[in-house]
Amino acid sequence: MDAAQPKDDDIGAAAGAHAAPHALAPLPYHQALVAHFKRAEPEVWAWASSLSVQTQHAQELRTELLRKTYRLTAGSHPRVHALCGDVLARLGIEANVTLYQAGDGAMGASLWFLPGEAHVVLAGAVLERLDEIELSALLGHELAHYKLWTLDGGDYHTAQRILDHCMADPQAASSHAESARRYSLHTEIFADRGAAVAAQAALPAVAILVKVHTGLGNVDPTAYLGQAEEVERDDPRHSRGETHPEAYLRAQAVDRWWRGAADTDSWLRQRLQGPLSFDRLDLLDQIELRALTRRFIARLLAMPALDSDAARQQARSYFPDWGDQEPAADDEALAPDRIDDSVRGYLHSVMLDFALIDADQRETALLETARLAASMGGRAEFLAALKRDAGLGKRELDKLVRRLDQERAA
Repeated sequence: MDAAQPKDDDIGAAAGAHAAPHALAPLPYHQALVAHFKRAEPEVWAWASSLSVQTQHAQELRTELLRKTYRLTAGSHPRVHALCGDVLARLGIEANVTLYQAGDGAMGASLWFLPGEAHVVLAGAVLERLDEIELSALLGHELAHYKLWTLDGGDYHTAQRILDHCMADPQAASSHAESARRYSLHTEIFADRGAAVAAQAALPAVAILVKVHTGLGNVDPTAYLGQAEEVERDDPRHSRGETHPEAYLRAQAVDRWWRGAADTDSWLRQRLQGPLSFDRLDLLDQIELRALTRRFIARLLAMPALDSDAARQQARSYFPDWGDQEPAADDEALAPDRIDDSVRGYLHSVMLDFALIDADQRETALLETARLAASMGGRAEFLAALKRDAGLGKRELDKLVRRLDQERAA
């Protein structure tokens, strides 16, 4: 988020009424993308981290807020200022906070970031419809954005700056757009956790998520968590959100975190990123796909029918630095919940590259690769590729299918 731009947020969290299971910290995706930028783009990182908010721009931001909002002073609104002070202490933030009320009728809030300054703009009837605990959660969500941008010397704000500049380029790659989308989704999850920490319970945070989403003044957050679980049970898809995850996912995510669920990180990965897919590769996925390809080839070469000098030469055509002790992909890395049909189809093509090298081993090699394709959940697609791309005739395909069926029945 650029320092001169607002960050608009829905608000939300989930259940519990005990101390947070661990300290508020950047999510693994935040950390991985920051590490990638530092490693792969050191010059870009140095440029982005050297940017500072010029005095003129900072003053323009403050003036713009005064022009478009009503400033809530400690004298006119002591209650919200007192709550804000408590939230700052709970989140461990040291900053000058200015509160404003926007004229927009829809309930919500946003943060305008300047180094050392947090400008929080409230919208709609939040001061009237939220009780003190819920209002603390609302403030906690917004101020958690400030906390993230200042952690680790401002690294996560620097990463956001890089993504913002990429997205301002009309020729930005789709991988940059997907990285920016996912970074935003994970940032909202971080802020939802801040809401729970600020409220010292997660149910008030889920309540404000529902209130902001619906405009209702009275909601049952426990019932909403049950509703979210019902969606999860019937349709456990990954998020389609552009800037914010869907409300039911956010409620589940903060509930899991607050309860200290051991699978929180893996669950979030599935729900915010989904399986590896050619249709939505981000910068980190590109690296992962390359690594998966390498490990997959190593697995192919571990098959007796595919292990030959010609196959190793083929591996070096993919990776010139191919070695003799390459780690192989395991079943988990190739499972349907880890890769989608597009990646499976790509790996089928890789299999054909190796299975058809040695004419003397062709029949055995095709059988071994067909077994692997079946274990990956892509038997029918691989057989179709054999007909379409490898030119196998009906007799040869029927023989292969019979052998596969016999093995499955045994």
